[in-house]
Amino acid sequence: MRISPLKVKLAAALTASATVAALGVGVAGSPAGAAGPTITPHRVKVQPDIHKVSIKPGAVHFSCQDVPLGTPDGRCYQPAQIQRAYGVTPLLNRGKDGRGRTIVIVDAFQSPYVRSDLRIQDKVFGLPKARLQIVHPQGVPAFDPNDGNMVGWAEETTLDVLWAHAIAPGAKIKLVQARSNNDDDILAATTWAVDHRAGDVLSQSFGEAEQCMDPDLLSLQHQLFAKASRQGWTMFASSGDSGAAQPACTGTGAVEAASTPASDPFVTGVGGTTLNANSRTGAYIGETAWTEPNFGCNPPATGPTDVNCSGGGFSSIYEKPNYQSRDVPGDMRGVPDVSYNAGVDGGVLTHCGICNLEFGLDPADPTVFFLFGGTSAGSPQWAGIAAIGAQMAHHRLGNINPRLYAISHRSNGALHDVTTGNNDVAEIGGGFDAASGWDPVTGLGTPNAVRLLPRLIHR
Repeated sequence: MRISPLKVKLAAALTASATVAALGVGVAGSPAGAAGPTITPHRVKVQPDIHKVSIKPGAVHFSCQDVPLGTPDGRCYQPAQIQRAYGVTPLLNRGKDGRGRTIVIVDAFQSPYVRSDLRIQDKVFGLPKARLQIVHPQGVPAFDPNDGNMVGWAEETTLDVLWAHAIAPGAKIKLVQARSNNDDDILAATTWAVDHRAGDVLSQSFGEAEQCMDPDLLSLQHQLFAKASRQGWTMFASSGDSGAAQPACTGTGAVEAASTPASDPFVTGVGGTTLNANSRTGAYIGETAWTEPNFGCNPPATGPTDVNCSGGGFSSIYEKPNYQSRDVPGDMRGVPDVSYNAGVDGGVLTHCGICNLEFGLDPADPTVFFLFGGTSAGSPQWAGIAAIGAQMAHHRLGNINPRLYAISHRSNGALHDVTTGNNDVAEIGGGFDAASGWDPVTGLGTPNAVRLLPRLIHR
């Protein structure tokens, strides 16, 4: 049972064009811009591979939880295990669950079964009832189950909503759905959320190569993120599932590139790891940079060895912000900032009605689940952790990047430093290595929330 890394391809969207003095951020080669720019929208596509697993009615343990990493069927984790592995459980036990805070998730189109997916997931795994609000600022078209584009986004939406809730079950979730997966519509939905102060934390599980984006639209996005940061938002975005590469702007082949919006200095970019945790308790054992020898990733690939998946590298747009001055080599912004479990082997169990439908099954069948992987899984879960932090702090946390880098300089157990693996891609002739401290594969590492959040909120 697996949904392979969600391959979200944003072909010409959201970058920046101003120096942001407060962060010490500059933009290299910024376009001058013109009044009334003509922007040609491009589409964000998702085409995940899926594999199902069934359980007996009333069961709470899946056989895939017990298999070793690296086996053909893949390891899986349910919410309690992920909560334990990343230090969320002690916080939940103390009532620190994100209550009083709102996570905003931006996706495209709609996921017709997301509410029933939530109800089934909560019942099977013993999670509190979710408080989900769905907003269509521009309206959305009727869902077409024969449209692979819509189906991919429905699967992405389900993953985002269910796993943000799994980490911060007390937080409200506001799902803001763009009317299409054109990048201008996605930006319009994000703009609505910021302008209406719709929440405290934003999760964006999509991205594309910086060089593929329309400069004017990207400039508008950067300005929007600056505005959100002034309002105190904490923003996350997935760094991509194609290692040091991204799909080329033509849609054929691959190019070495950082992914946006993860590369924006106001956003916390989230890379990927393969998590090894106790199959029963979820106790943390260790992590490596995310690779998929059994299931593959980073399309287009040149062969079965081209499987180093965690998106990362250096921006060609943004100069290195002050908060990266001690950690990141060179002059340009490095991504990701942090990472999270992303392995399909070691993926997260998710009820997915639209996936059931693809297999000719009842969308509400409570005995069929799917395994999801990808950096798409990490962004909403980091958003859940930030919502818990905002609850503890009694205010929004704002851009957490400066604090994350400062915290990483101390040996305090707040972050798991991931030092093995790489994100090489044969098609571009290489990539980067994980290493001690920050690296352009797993960033500063993964969270130990019970130790991280007290340090993050006390400045």
